[in-house]
Amino acid sequence: MEVMVEPPKYFVCPISLQLMKDPVTAETGITYDRESIERWFLTANNLTCPVTKQTLRSDSDLTPNHTLRRLIQSWCTLNATNGVDRIPTPKSPLNNTLIFKLINDLSIVDNDDYLKPEKALKKMEALANESDRNRKCMAEAGVAKAMVLFLERCCKQGTTSTMCLQQALKVLHLVWNHTPEIKLLVNEENTDFLQVLMWILQSDHKVSRTEAMLVLKMAIQDSNRTRLERLNPELFKSIVKVLRDKVAVKSALEALIKACTWRANRLRIVEAGAVFELIETELLTNPEKHATELIFNLLAQLCSIAEGREQLSKHAGGIAMVSKSILRVSPATDDRAVLILSMIAKFSARNEVVLEMLWVGAVTKLCMVMQAECAAYLKEKAREILRLHSKLWKDSPCIVLYLRTRNQRMVQIKLFGSNQVHRTASSST
Repeated sequence: MEVMVEPPKYFVCPISLQLMKDPVTAETGITYDRESIERWFLTANNLTCPVTKQTLRSDSDLTPNHTLRRLIQSWCTLNATNGVDRIPTPKSPLNNTLIFKLINDLSIVDNDDYLKPEKALKKMEALANESDRNRKCMAEAGVAKAMVLFLERCCKQGTTSTMCLQQALKVLHLVWNHTPEIKLLVNEENTDFLQVLMWILQSDHKVSRTEAMLVLKMAIQDSNRTRLERLNPELFKSIVKVLRDKVAVKSALEALIKACTWRANRLRIVEAGAVFELIETELLTNPEKHATELIFNLLAQLCSIAEGREQLSKHAGGIAMVSKSILRVSPATDDRAVLILSMIAKFSARNEVVLEMLWVGAVTKLCMVMQAECAAYLKEKAREILRLHSKLWKDSPCIVLYLRTRNQRMVQIKLFGSNQVHRTASSST
């Protein structure tokens, strides 16, 4: 039902400009909706009052305004016929006593109460999904570390149910960004955490692997240089297997892109078979634009080493896939695709590779880049590639024109005829 009345101004949150559901008053005397002011604290990364700009001592100094909440609820009830829904009474804030009890239940191994860990994880997942405030409270109480220790124990015992693994990973994912403690756990030299995630990725259960890949992506993104240098080659094989099985593809791509910042990892990723899987993923699954951009980003980094270029050239559809994607997806994809062709043309230019670039249409696409509305640097990059092997590519009908004719209009006339160019120019005006 459409709302027909406007609420009183003092019922509206100054941040969201919506009716307050859980009004709380800051020490400056200004009242906000709890969800809005807590999101403000996280976004602004400081404790200030949005209205007065005064610094607050802590985000815990928010006093529930019960009187105002009851007035808002009464107003909603009176205006129910006008399409106003009554706001529910907010739940009591999550307390550490409950969280500690749930964490303690994870360690229960008594056969008489074997369901306690599963019940505790279900409750934790529900609480974490309920609100950002709950997630922050759980993180401060050490839930992230408890999840890591629980997963490590599951890996060593090998007996925990798949459902428990899924829920533990979900909880860990939900509370991840709320505590710096998790970064310390990831970067500890003696931690088994990444080994645990690799163990889950090698399992056969799709949902568990999806959740594990989401967590692994965050773990690699939070890894320091020392940790990135020492990533286990078997970990990359596990991630490539995720790509092969089409499980959490974007998370896998983002994890590998982050790992590529360290050169030694590029070789490990290539040796794990990533280049082949990237080509297959792009050719066979027709991924969405963002996924294609990630694929080409990663492929360009892997082609910066000789082993990566060799694997791309060996794949029967590798060069064809790269050239086909130019001018079809996005400017970001064009940039990476032309860069890949440039590296192949400069550093891996065996005769059969150069001729393949001609046969599969890569040369034609580079000519089209010079004609299309692309960035100037991209056109120049295409021209450089065409110049490198112009003798072998002389059979291409367009290459002589683009290398010898500077006037773009003359190129179009020679390729398409003067009448067509004239009609194109007239229609554009």
